[in-house]
Parts: sequence; C-alpha cells; structure tokens
Amino acid sequence: MDKKIENKRLLIGCHLSSVKGFAAMGKNACDIDANTFAFFTRNPRGGKAKEIDEADVEKLKEILKEKHFGKLVAHAPYTLNPCSATEKTRNFAHMAMEDDMRRMEYLPGNYYNFHPGSHTEQGVETGISQIAETLNAILRPEYRTTVLLETMSGKGSEVGGRFEELRGIIDRAAHGDQIGVCLDACHVFDAGYDIVNDLDGVLTEFDRVIGLKRLRAVHLNDSRNALGSHKDRHEKIGQGSIGEEAFARIVRHPALKNLPFFLKLDRRGSHTVGKTCDRHKRPRASPVCDRRINVKSRQDHAEQDQKHAAPASGGVFVQSIIFARI
Repeated sequence: MDKKIENKRLLIGCHLSSVKGFAAMGKNACDIDANTFAFFTRNPRGGKAKEIDEADVEKLKEILKEKHFGKLVAHAPYTLNPCSATEKTRNFAHMAMEDDMRRMEYLPGNYYNFHPGSHTEQGVETGISQIAETLNAILRPEYRTTVLLETMSGKGSEVGGRFEELRGIIDRAAHGDQIGVCLDACHVFDAGYDIVNDLDGVLTEFDRVIGLKRLRAVHLNDSRNALGSHKDRHEKIGQGSIGEEAFARIVRHPALKNLPFFLKLDRRGSHTVGKTCDRHKRPRASPVCDRRINVKSRQDHAEQDQKHAAPASGGVFVQSIIFARI
C-alpha cells in the first residue's frame, strides 16, 4: 500500500470472537470493513486456552498481509490480577500471561493488552511492585510482542487510574522497552481526565508522565457516568457523557490518528457505534458486569462473551465514516 494512503486511513476495528479460530476472525473483520481487530487470548473469564492451530494462524497472516491490516490487540482475561493479596490469584495471572506471551509469538509484532489489576487493600505501591514482578517473570528479550497496560477508571483498589501508576510499573520493569499503554476513553474519563474539554491537556500530561511514544492503542468507549466518577460503566458512542464530537476529536487528533482504535460492546449486546446490527440482538455479558454474580453465572456469561463478541454482518462501521466527515 502507498505510504501516503496508509498514513491517512483510519485504523479501526472491534473485539471479535476467537471461538471459530484465527482465519475466521480475519474474515469477520473484512466483512465489517475493519482493518484491525482485538480478540481474547482465552475465555474472558479465565481458563485454559485452545491449542494453537499453526495452519489456521498462517491463513490469518495471509489475510492481514493482503488486506493491509494494522496491528492487532490480544486481550488477556478479565479475571487476571497480578497484584492480588491472594497468592493463588497471582499465580494464575503469571501462568496465563506467560502462556499468552508464548502463544503471541505465532502472530509476532502485535500487542497484548491487560488490566493491571487491583491491589485488594495492599496499597498502590505494593500493587505496582507485584505487577512489575509478574512482567519481569514473563517477558523475554526475544519476544516480538509489546505488552500494553490499559488505563483504568480507578474504581476500588484498581491500579492504573493515574498515569503515574502506569509509569511506576514501567519504571520497575526490566524490559520497559517491551511495554506500552492502551488508552481506554471511558476509563480515563471516569478516572478524572477531561478528554471532552481538554484533550490536548490530557495528552500533554500523558506525554509528561509516560511519554506519547508508549501510547499504542485506543479503546473507543463512551461513559454512562460523569467525569471523575471512578465507575467504569461503558455506553454506546454518542449516548454517554463523552459524546460523539469528543470522539471525532480523538480519532482526528495528530497524536492519536495513526493509532489503532477499537470499539467495544455494552452489556445489552449493542455495538458501541450507536447502531445495532440486525443479526446481533442477543444479550451478552459485559466486561464490566456486576461482580456479585455466582461462579456458574460467570461461566455462562463468559461463553456469551466469546460467542457474541462482535456483529455477524457488515455495516457496523458507519460511525467511522461520520468521524471522518466531522
């Protein structure tokens, strides 16, 4: 592809189900006019990942090359917590992340995104240190995958609600050059960063604390709550507190416009672009579902997360066209 054209195009995709394999994700992305996508490395609620089918991976790589896709983002399970006060929980995070990083080498040069975790009353500094220890244990100099720390809303004992906390993790990591950041619009807004009225100021602060060179991807999620609510409740784009005009500024901002953008789904099963695909009306659990559900319910929700992680037909990215015109 011509470099001038490549630099002008909007890189946009959404979370796709990995249930049917790698090549199926690539075909689904093409069907909805995406040029990147995100996927879960395993069941979003945890568990063992399926064995890698190398032939299937090669088919996806052919699609990515032929269609000039941008970088992909693999998302770790939501249940990972490398800074839990419980050793068993920390050990699971270590095991899953180590396995995921090994598997990501089949798709080299892409991103692996995870929620830093909750320090569960141990204190932020302890949480930061434990997250860095996990990263130091799983990263290898030869790995070609960049790990992304996701910005968080700061609810409860979450680590990552402030840019300084993410910087602390990076500074303690032995392989800091292999670590970047994924900015989640809903999360940073709920954390108190005013991306609606002062996007330039927020990005200047990000650059001062972390460095814009480490910002590698953006999650496009509107928020149901007010600035600084620390709630982390997603809404469809244009129907929340951030608003469509703010998202238009985000995707067109000089510091962000060449990054891959990822749309997500809300708990009602609707796509965040504001229009629900006719073939995607079945309910699904949200990544931010109420944590009081029981274990069986979590397993059921996890299956729905995987099966209905994206619409099944095209026309989903109408919103991206609107963005391009504003």
